[in-house]
Amino acid sequence: MQRLEESIKLRMISEVPLGAFLSGGVDSSAVVAIMAGLSSNPVNTCSIGFSDPAFNESEFAKMVADHYHTNHHLDIVESDDFDLIDTLAKLYDEPYADSSAIPTYRVCQLARKHVTVALSGDGGDESFGGYRRYKLHLMEERMRSALPLSLRRPVFGALGKLYPKADWAPRVFRAKTTFEGIARSSVEAYFHSVSILRAPMRNQLFSPAFKSALGGYDAIQVFNQHAAKAKTDDPLALIQYLDLKTYLVGDINTKVDRASMAHSLEVREPLMDHELIEWLATLNSSQKIRGQETKYLLKKSMEPLLPNDVLYRPKMGFSVPLARWFRGPLKQRVQDALLGPRLAETGWFNREYLQHLFDAHSNGSRDYSASIWTILMFEAFLRNVMEAGETA
Repeated sequence: MQRLEESIKLRMISEVPLGAFLSGGVDSSAVVAIMAGLSSNPVNTCSIGFSDPAFNESEFAKMVADHYHTNHHLDIVESDDFDLIDTLAKLYDEPYADSSAIPTYRVCQLARKHVTVALSGDGGDESFGGYRRYKLHLMEERMRSALPLSLRRPVFGALGKLYPKADWAPRVFRAKTTFEGIARSSVEAYFHSVSILRAPMRNQLFSPAFKSALGGYDAIQVFNQHAAKAKTDDPLALIQYLDLKTYLVGDINTKVDRASMAHSLEVREPLMDHELIEWLATLNSSQKIRGQETKYLLKKSMEPLLPNDVLYRPKMGFSVPLARWFRGPLKQRVQDALLGPRLAETGWFNREYLQHLFDAHSNGSRDYSASIWTILMFEAFLRNVMEAGETA
């Protein structure tokens, strides 16, 4: 707690209006709780709520705001807030496809109306061990350690191919995904679990000419290079290290940096303090995940400051209802993007597989929303950035 408090105290030094993002999750709530204890004035807090209750955490943010008597600002975003697609494609200036960029853009927009600097809870999942996928990886790791890879790869690889895919089920019950993970090495399995487009899908998505041009390159090489430098036999520490080197900097930090700068807002990240991260890296993994409880150390240390309803409720994430969008108001736009001339002219994609993605998602037989979003944003990038640059 003392280390976290010192990190937050350093980042509260400001000559301009200061506040914090408050999602209602553990990380942002912890930051606000400690800020309140360090400040003689009420903390300015900003939250985004969603009209779709399945994606709305605003009641938990309000619970924390009321407890600490913050100057709380809440904006409700309609669940069909997808008009930002082209704006984000221009703003990120690269094929960036994390759909949480939409609510991140909105919360930065809201915050800038009230403050110039905002503290965020980003980085807590990576350092304290907060992702559900970490628990699942450790479960699979116990299975992997029981059998040699030479036996696991053919046996569980075959089971993974034969077992039907169950997108509708919680991941812990998706035997196909588990079999595929057990058939791989630890690094390969984690790469597989975090991939939006997994190897079998990429193999079908890309054209023979594009795959030939890649010359055998596979993004798993990036993970293998980082893993070789991790210098740890701890399975949780390894995947945390991989996330710090890839997902955190390439996705989370990029998302917040571009969205905040678009509104001239400075965002500071106390949970990414280098001394804090270095200290957390020395702790035993049982201090981060204990049994089924993630972020064990952070939650226990925050029990005197935050209600259990905030600390121990299921994690929701900062997401938008892509699956519904793509079967409803964005259906025609998805069809035009996936099957239109722009992607076809690149020569990089297999049109038959693009048709399959669209048809299977539209009729509800599969949930391809995350994969479709990546392709939709790539098409938006080509249209708004590449083609705009050519005509400038």
